[in-house]
Amino acid sequence: MSDGGQPGVPGSELRIFGVTGIGEIHPGDDLAGIIAEAVAAGHGGLQDGDVLVVTQKVVSKAEGMLVAVDPDDPLSHKVLVEQETVRVLRRRGDLVISETKHGFVCANAGIDLSNVERGFAALLPEDSDRSARRIRDGIRARAGVEVAIIVSDTFGRTWRRGLTDVAIGCAGIGAIVDYRGTTDTEGRELHVTEVAVVDELAGAADLVLGKATGLPVAVIRGVDPGWFRRGEVHAEIVRDPAEDLFR
Repeated sequence: MSDGGQPGVPGSELRIFGVTGIGEIHPGDDLAGIIAEAVAAGHGGLQDGDVLVVTQKVVSKAEGMLVAVDPDDPLSHKVLVEQETVRVLRRRGDLVISETKHGFVCANAGIDLSNVERGFAALLPEDSDRSARRIRDGIRARAGVEVAIIVSDTFGRTWRRGLTDVAIGCAGIGAIVDYRGTTDTEGRELHVTEVAVVDELAGAADLVLGKATGLPVAVIRGVDPGWFRRGEVHAEIVRDPAEDLFR
């Protein structure tokens, strides 16, 4: 997937592919090892500078963030929504737009029944940035490469229809690229431009992962090396309510 820029210029061309061979993930599984082995077996192995986008669902499964619900009651997970919610922003019928303890504003506190064994619901990871760091450290130990990790999830968007994947955790890549103080192509100084690059990469990865492919991990190659640093979604992207015009 390329933006048509000049080849060889950092960030001007990206390659994105879904990782096959992951299989079903269960609580306690070594997710980093499974990912490293799958990429080595089917895709020639990981490379320094790769960015791996790992869907929230497999992270939650590996970390045991699964709760039993009544499989015959389609609303049985609603009690979990209330438990995982620290503030309700809107209600409409069965839909709740809530703020989670992580600071995310999303539908039904991120509780999900899709791609989970019948009779269970998946909760968001306790700390998705920490989850990303664990996967990154595990891959470094097993494959000997320096990669970045993005944990992605599907969110709706205020004022716009349709869903897109965003980052709920990251490690090894800055969540925000700050262009303030630089100049545009006309030489004008930029004063407010901060780009949530991990969200953009998560959305791009979803184009090859989709919602029903069974591929929970994508590899992105060609990301600007200047973006690589510790990175943290919670500290960099989650807006403080005091700065939010709509809460």
